[in-house]
Amino acid sequence: MCVARPAFPRSILEFQERFVTDEECWQFLFDSRWPDGFACPVCRGGRFWRLKSRPDVLECAACKHQASVTAGTILHRTRTPLRLWFWAAYLMTTASVGVSAVSLQRQLGLSRYDTAWTMLHKLRRAMVNAERFKLSGEVEVDEFELGGLEPGRKGRPGPDSKAVTCVIAVEVRGPGSGRVRMKVIPDASSDTLIGFVKDNVEAGAIVHTDGWSSYMPLPGAGYDHRPRSQRAAKRDGDTKPVMPRAHRAISNLKAWRHGTHRWASREHTQAYLDEFVFRYNRRRTPLAAFQTLLGMSAAHVPVTRQQIIDTGPGPRPRRDQST
Repeated sequence: MCVARPAFPRSILEFQERFVTDEECWQFLFDSRWPDGFACPVCRGGRFWRLKSRPDVLECAACKHQASVTAGTILHRTRTPLRLWFWAAYLMTTASVGVSAVSLQRQLGLSRYDTAWTMLHKLRRAMVNAERFKLSGEVEVDEFELGGLEPGRKGRPGPDSKAVTCVIAVEVRGPGSGRVRMKVIPDASSDTLIGFVKDNVEAGAIVHTDGWSSYMPLPGAGYDHRPRSQRAAKRDGDTKPVMPRAHRAISNLKAWRHGTHRWASREHTQAYLDEFVFRYNRRRTPLAAFQTLLGMSAAHVPVTRQQIIDTGPGPRPRRDQST
């Protein structure tokens, strides 16, 4: 989806001066949604007026169809002031460590922790672009675990493990990293891992993995598979790191999750992975990430607080300092 990009503040001071009122936030959303001027979704008419009783609603002068800048977005029917949504999106996207619900509640002066928790989870659900391009070139792929430490256990987790199993793919860009993808997976079987690669990596790409047997069907799936066993590397005295970019991103993820959020339920783990990936892939343009987030929201089905809660245990008590 191509989203218009009105001029965006380059600093927190400019942001503060630009979005003082809900009206200024509304105008920004209007310009983003209709960059060439209003066009009625029904008759394509360009003339409209705003309802006095509901100033956020536009009515087409020709066919009387009513439209809204927030309809069909994560802000759909929100009762929270737009300027608070803008600040939440700004803090979430421009700070390298994001923001927890406790911190957001404090910074925005919200009376209820649940409001901050819901806002952040709605924003997370707007962070995945269904039309994003697949990773290409050379890609490192590895599976990893979050939480559920089991002292003394060796090897991959069993069916009764408390850990959440995830998989990561990272583009190789010289010594650095390109884009990244992460996903919660039910197991580390061939069907699961090969399916993840197919969904996220272009066919014909070079795929680096460890020696795990589940990756062995990759050549048959159309990839240039280059496995490298960590155990064999140590035995042979090969000191070159195995998949350093993937391991670096995983370490950053774990440090961020523990440092900012302390805890995340198994049911909501994918939402936190999506947040990390969104910010990681836009780490060089954090200010643009804010606009991208609000722009993407128009391509997502609105989600209610109850729908978010139904996918997991809901918000934890404030004393836990978590989201």
